[in-house]
Amino acid sequence: MACQLFAGINSEELKVMLECLNPAIRSYKKDEYLSVQGDDLYGLGVLLEGEVMVVKENAAGERVIMAVLGAGDIFGETAAFSGAQKWPASVLSQKNCKAFFLPPQKITGNCQRQCPSHRRLITNMLRIVSDKALALNKKVEYLTIKSMRGKISAFLLEQYEKQGSATFILPLKRNEMAEFLNVARPSLSREMCRMRDEGLIDFHQSTIKIEDLEALKNLIE
Repeated sequence: MACQLFAGINSEELKVMLECLNPAIRSYKKDEYLSVQGDDLYGLGVLLEGEVMVVKENAAGERVIMAVLGAGDIFGETAAFSGAQKWPASVLSQKNCKAFFLPPQKITGNCQRQCPSHRRLITNMLRIVSDKALALNKKVEYLTIKSMRGKISAFLLEQYEKQGSATFILPLKRNEMAEFLNVARPSLSREMCRMRDEGLIDFHQSTIKIEDLEALKNLIE
């Protein structure tokens, strides 16, 4: 399992560091919450196994999917060092999973064992928080795109760039993609069918093929 939080730290150093940090390990079943928005935050989470969704919910019970995380990803980092100490979003398991939680003060506080890689851990944490801020800015970009076709195009282009291929598997189910883009599920499906009929994309279940890359780029300009 690769985790950005421990990048640049070898296995021996990591073993010593984890003994110092003493993380709490917890297991969860499918559709179980690892954290609930608004509850007290009990640590920075690191997903060891499985897959989870990070979701924001409003007073009406409507939710927006912020991210889908896999083994090695972390969550709760944006609030771990804030004054609020509340979970900013809910984390819901998509399958059986396991995670451990690190008290924030053990990451930034003085290391009792003087672990040589503790400074690296703090540097990694700062990089992760910065990357998350950039990802949230990207989420705002989706919300500012007015047309549904533009939102779909932006999302597909992002997957194209991440996976390095014009043919890829969507990381979200269709209803989850609708929640992520903050659009209605039936409208999303209709628009994607229109884009397929016009030769912009092709798809079968969760597999997407971009047929006209330049046309998609023009839709979000």
